[in-house]
Amino acid sequence: MTDQDRKATYNRDGFLVVRQLMKPAAFTELTTNLDRYIRDIVPGLPDSDAFYHVNRSVPQSLKQMQHMEQDAYFAEYRTNPVWKALAESILGEEAKAHGVEWFNKPPATDHVTPPHQDNYYFCLRPPQVLTIWMALDRVDEANGCLRYVKGSHLRGVRPHGRTQTLGFSQGITDYGTAEDRADEVPVCLEPGDVTIHHGNTIHRADANITPDRHRRSFAMVFQGVSAQRDEVAFARYLEASKAQQKQLVKS
Repeated sequence: MTDQDRKATYNRDGFLVVRQLMKPAAFTELTTNLDRYIRDIVPGLPDSDAFYHVNRSVPQSLKQMQHMEQDAYFAEYRTNPVWKALAESILGEEAKAHGVEWFNKPPATDHVTPPHQDNYYFCLRPPQVLTIWMALDRVDEANGCLRYVKGSHLRGVRPHGRTQTLGFSQGITDYGTAEDRADEVPVCLEPGDVTIHHGNTIHRADANITPDRHRRSFAMVFQGVSAQRDEVAFARYLEASKAQQKQLVKS
């Protein structure tokens, strides 16, 4: 697929898949540093930077890491030329990466990702923002693959409300219409494959029902230079997110 084909698919559907984005050696380097970060850095992180499905006493229940750019390797990774070139070819302008994030659905956990639109959190206008999401494990419908609502990025941002999912403070409150379900596309990936989705694309994921398979991923958000943040809306989102996080961590 050419850059032009990729951009056309992204503009039409709100997401696209790129198989094996990186060379094997580069993928191995990334996963080795993720293992190092989890082993050496995560034990000293605050609750706001490392979320667990159970708690810290069950390290295998680690479900999300954010603000990873505090580590030198991941701070530098934000300028990775392969990721940056892909983002800019789709956005059609210069772009910079925000934070670096890692996600997991541990085996046999009743944890769903609520339907949401990333730009509800980012509050960027125009919505020249995308997420590149890389599978670190085989990802399929059994262990909670991403499900995109095709073309939803063309219909604006839907109403969101507070959820009970740690790490995803807001979810779409009116999701589940016949149109939503008809346009929903599950995306299955192999390790090293990526999806790229528009900031306004609705997406969600089911629970991981497998007994022994994780569903780990690594992601970066890229913002085009033309996108500007609505500071009032963003402050409102941050206040709601922090309140929800404190409540869920305590519970």
